Amino acid sequence: MSKKIGYETELSMFLCLILRHDPGVIGITVDEHGWADVDELIAGIARSGKTIDRKLLEKIVAEDKKGRYSFSGDGRLIRANQGHSIPVDVELEQKCPPDVLYHGTAAEFIDSIRAQGIKRMSRLYVHFSTDRETAVKVGRRHGKPQVLTVDTGRMHGGGIPFYLSHNGIWLTEYVAPDYIRWEDTEPET
Repeated sequence: MSKKIGYETELSMFLCLILRHDPGVIGITVDEHGWADVDELIAGIARSGKTIDRKLLEKIVAEDKKGRYSFSGDGRLIRANQGHSIPVDVELEQKCPPDVLYHGTAAEFIDSIRAQGIKRMSRLYVHFSTDRETAVKVGRRHGKPQVLTVDTGRMHGGGIPFYLSHNGIWLTEYVAPDYIRWEDTEPET
């Protein structure tokens, strides 16, 4: 049984695909910083058979609960803030993370993570949240949720860089197993 989603949600998901993973799906490109021309984006989406205009695009960006997208200062460009699988530099500054951050995953991946650490997989970075509740939601998207508590303060102290995206997601490239607080790990319900 499929869950019926609204048209704006469908468009937001399509924007994720375009701006994070495959701008070519609508025949556009993004620059080295992930920016796409808004007019080209709207025209490309229209060519794909979906209806969108500037007003609806602005509404989707403004109302996105996760703050996935940003407009450039002049409003002519748009990009995803993080989560890319295509090589882009979203101009993140290195930041000092909190001492502990949380990573949501599925229970089925725990054995692999215990052996190999948390890898970025198809994305450019490993993603973290500042609270367990958000990490549970992330993990639930992949199966039975599991929340990993990561000693990010110790990682940063050891010279591992961290970045904070424009929408508050903490990022790094890899987490070795010894930075995960395994005693805090238990399946979420």
